[in-house]
Amino acid sequence: MLAGCVVSVGRVPRGVLPVVTSMVFAASSAWALDGVTFALPGASKDLADSLRGASLTEAARRDGRTEAQEIFGAAQADYARLLGALYAAGHYSGIISIRIDGREAADIAPLNAPSQIRNVTIEVKPGPEFTFSRAEAAPLAPGTRLPGGFAVGQPAYSGTIRDAADAAVDGWRTIGHAKAKVGSQQLTANHPRHTLDARLGIAPGPQARFGKLTFSGQQRMRLARLYKIAGLKEGTIYSPEELRKAADRLRRTGVFRSVAMTEAETLGPGNTLDIAASVSEMPLRRLGFGAELTSTEGATVSAYWLHRNLNGGGERLMIEAEATNIGVKGSGGMDYSLGVTLERPATFTPDTTAKLTLGVERVNDSGSRTDQASFGFGLSHIFNDKLTGRAEVVYTFAHTTDANGTRNYRSLSLPVGLTWDRRDNALDTRKGFWIDAEAMPFLGFGGTASGLRGTVDARGFYPLGKRIVFAARFQGGFIAGAALDDTPTDYRFWSGGGGTVRGQPYKSLGVTIGGVASGGSRFLGGSLEVRGKVTEKIGLVGFFDYGRITDSTFNAGALSSWHAGAGIGVRYATPVGPLRLDLAVPAGGRKGDGLQFYLGIGQAF
Repeated sequence: MLAGCVVSVGRVPRGVLPVVTSMVFAASSAWALDGVTFALPGASKDLADSLRGASLTEAARRDGRTEAQEIFGAAQADYARLLGALYAAGHYSGIISIRIDGREAADIAPLNAPSQIRNVTIEVKPGPEFTFSRAEAAPLAPGTRLPGGFAVGQPAYSGTIRDAADAAVDGWRTIGHAKAKVGSQQLTANHPRHTLDARLGIAPGPQARFGKLTFSGQQRMRLARLYKIAGLKEGTIYSPEELRKAADRLRRTGVFRSVAMTEAETLGPGNTLDIAASVSEMPLRRLGFGAELTSTEGATVSAYWLHRNLNGGGERLMIEAEATNIGVKGSGGMDYSLGVTLERPATFTPDTTAKLTLGVERVNDSGSRTDQASFGFGLSHIFNDKLTGRAEVVYTFAHTTDANGTRNYRSLSLPVGLTWDRRDNALDTRKGFWIDAEAMPFLGFGGTASGLRGTVDARGFYPLGKRIVFAARFQGGFIAGAALDDTPTDYRFWSGGGGTVRGQPYKSLGVTIGGVASGGSRFLGGSLEVRGKVTEKIGLVGFFDYGRITDSTFNAGALSSWHAGAGIGVRYATPVGPLRLDLAVPAGGRKGDGLQFYLGIGQAF
């Protein structure tokens, strides 16, 4: 914020408004209504819109607030608001006249305010646009970059000056000068030349260190765990980024409805800065339900029960149950699973979460059934806002029954993965990319083989104008070092269905082992989508999906190992992501039959 401006103006005609030290800005939009007349000679369309939007008189009239006292107050306040709009557009020689039933509003004493107002006429002559004859801010912290518009010859928008001041102050704060501020300002308008001389003096203040962190508002959280989760160390050099991270760590626990970190007004002894954290806790327990429906995979219903703070340290206990393939003919029956997960934030480091998992499930494929139980311990670590990593040790026991008899698989696996997320919006992405890669060595016991399983899922998004987005997805996976029939069934790869190839039946593409359908050891998949917005709520999508499965290496001649699907979809925007309906048909390779549909929440990828 700018304050204490020193202004020098040349000789100007009567009625010209000089540059003032207090700039008031407004950001709304309204059009002239009956009873309020605008005269804006020489104003561009954008400037005219800004002036109309800045007017409180216009806003009052638009909202039906027509009391004389309110209109009179709005008209008198409009001088400053319209002046601020002129400054924001770089006009420093504007002439403003606001007449109430023919009388200049500024000349009417408050005690003589009219009891009835019929018409307000607002006339603004913006004058020429000014440019910078000088644009300086000093001293600057190393590495500070001022806005490109804050330069000689560029339009002298007041917002650009404010942005430059903010950038200069933020540069010092970034390297620990918590109380940096604008110490002096000199803004000199040369009206004959239509230029503005802008000089900002920055007062960095001393480099500060974090002082005491205090908490308020917690009810069930133990104080020691709050300090551990926040990870803000007393005595370290102040950093606004570290302060933001501390707040984010507290929010990520899911325990709190809100988290606010407030810096002390002044520095304490030894240039220390105390921080007050105010938190508000969420309800301890939560129950949730979900459902999806497709023509190939049938109905899916799920439910979970969550305890947010099991032992006063932010521990999250979640019990999840899911049933899939409900009502699908020829699938072998319904699949179901039950899982329990216990997570503890700030384990080993403030950005590391530990978890214990226990799960049981039954999977029915055409011609086979697998009952499985697993137990695991894992860690996930947030390296930065875009990159996270995970590692887990999992013991799995599976019992499979098919036409060849029964078989037990026992394995100990170590999945290690990274996720790189540079999307602009996780729920409905317009630009950026998302990549997840995982390598999982596994050790088999008894007749189970040992080997390595790897997967990658890469998604890219590119906007084509304001309403169209091109989206692409690549999926791949492999199993190395293990014969397929000695590999646990849940490690194998299938294609078909909503997660791979729409338009093809769920798990319709695999390989055959001893006359029994099975997942393969190699998988390649790709999807292309063109997403277009029809309205702010409704969107249309065209898509093409491809999938390929083999049991060894990919062979271009093995045409039976691939399939494709294509279709169109409709999206309806909701607060939790777009409601999705996709209609798809087979488009090549080993084909399924007929039209398939998919209904769910969120984009397909």
